[in-house]
Amino acid sequence: MNDTLDKLVIFLAKRDGIDKLVKTFQYVSKLVHWHVESTHPDFADRAKKWEVASGLSRKAFRSGRFLTGFNALRRNPGSSPTFQLLAVLANAGEMVYFFFDHFLWLSRIGVIDARLAKRMSYTSAFGEAFGYVFFIITDFILINEGLKMQKKLLLQSEVLKDSNSTEEVETKEKSLKKIKEDRVMRLMGMSANLADLIIALAEIEPNPFCNHAVTLGISGLVSAWAGWYRNWPS
Repeated sequence: MNDTLDKLVIFLAKRDGIDKLVKTFQYVSKLVHWHVESTHPDFADRAKKWEVASGLSRKAFRSGRFLTGFNALRRNPGSSPTFQLLAVLANAGEMVYFFFDHFLWLSRIGVIDARLAKRMSYTSAFGEAFGYVFFIITDFILINEGLKMQKKLLLQSEVLKDSNSTEEVETKEKSLKKIKEDRVMRLMGMSANLADLIIALAEIEPNPFCNHAVTLGISGLVSAWAGWYRNWPS
């Protein structure tokens, strides 16, 4: 289980794993299209087709994904009223995103009226942006709490070292390591959510910065690679 290839196979067997791989294809091809559009139009056209195909494939992979947020609320609604409220708002937004993404996919492949695509895209992106704001807030609060706990544990460890209590020091050090690992994972989550928020804003409120191919391409890759890090088997 320590072999890199074993971990890659396990990672790609997960729905999130294959989604992050295809997301990398999608946004690399977007950057390639932007880079060669004026100099190699034929190659740019191929890159654009790869981007579109990757985007549609990801929508197919996400079928039924809106149930994940509902199940998360049902199984682990939060440890306090504040976190329960944040969880409801974050997961509600994500459920709207994934639910309407189904109709966006169907409209783009011609199963339902193609004219619905714009409306479904806006609704899905709005839910995505709404949810990610509260996921980011939740992670920020938990990182701040972790820093406070880390400071407290460090002070306790210094006291225990002076008293030569080796076993208790080791326990504190394990707790500190766990806090640091959790902080890294949450920072990765915040990075991914912030990047996806920029992509969603490009759909909700088009503007030169968010809608630029480079901004979208880099945001997509940041989100994909942060997802790789978070979901990579230990």
